[in-house]
Amino acid sequence: MGIGEAKIGLGLAALGRPEYINIGKTRASDKTEIAFKENAFKVLDAAYKAGVRYFDTAPSYGKGEQFLYEWSVNKADKDIVLGTKWGYTYIANWEIGFSGNHEIKEHSISKLSEQWRFSKKLLPLLKIYQIHSATLESGVLENDEVLNYLAELKEQFNLKIGITTSGFNQSDIIKKAVSIKIDAKPLFDSFQITYNILENSTHQILKQLIADHKTVIVKEALANGRIFPNKEYVHYQNLYKDLTVLAGKYKVGTDAIALRFCMDYLHPETVLSGASSVHQLQENLKANRFKLSEEELNTLKIHSVSSVDYWNERSQLEWH
Repeated sequence: MGIGEAKIGLGLAALGRPEYINIGKTRASDKTEIAFKENAFKVLDAAYKAGVRYFDTAPSYGKGEQFLYEWSVNKADKDIVLGTKWGYTYIANWEIGFSGNHEIKEHSISKLSEQWRFSKKLLPLLKIYQIHSATLESGVLENDEVLNYLAELKEQFNLKIGITTSGFNQSDIIKKAVSIKIDAKPLFDSFQITYNILENSTHQILKQLIADHKTVIVKEALANGRIFPNKEYVHYQNLYKDLTVLAGKYKVGTDAIALRFCMDYLHPETVLSGASSVHQLQENLKANRFKLSEEELNTLKIHSVSSVDYWNERSQLEWH
């Protein structure tokens, strides 16, 4: 699988719906559901053939859960691990150029019950069940009805219960989740965190989670495309120069360097690829071919920005 402890997994956010929050505007010309399903299966097959065994989806990823279910239903490989989430509903209904947010958050017990009814079809390969973008504001981490229901699912189906996080206060959300116990046992075993060269403010708390044998999954390792050279981001030009040098040295793309940074600096269990095509996946997987030196990691670390600046900038990105 490559060098180091971390492995690359595949997230289906860009495979299950026709538009996604990112900088890149080059997407498939055929945006029909049929075409997306065919493409999703090709990427899933290529990932599996390349050794990828963790696959991550969510109800808000359009047809992401459905595609993953249909692809995995006849898979007998016990090494496959599926993860899904609850709490967001996809509302764009495959409308290209849909105005406004394409998904709505609702962390209620009724939404959990509703979405679990489909998600449980992913069993027995489903191993990780996550609160999608848990926040302090939504109150989900203080909702006893929800927390107890998750504990029941954990016990009944031998699931890891997790959270995914976004926003400038990811560390505070993690601390709150870690403190939650049901019947004197920690509820949360898995933490999927936005972490990359630009935003790694959670580094210390994630290292502690790893030391405590919790599952740590990195998402948005490519910072929604911001790690790719872009003249509009004047403030990242020095980062782009350093990434270009390293990409040339290892004969890979900038994406592989960014993924490898997360793998070597943090050593999480999984770093997610968000590839939307077989070619992108193959480029991402080149991160398994090399290891960054301590000096190279230090060169990249200096480019991190404040969480507030990072998330303010991310909030300006559009659906493409």
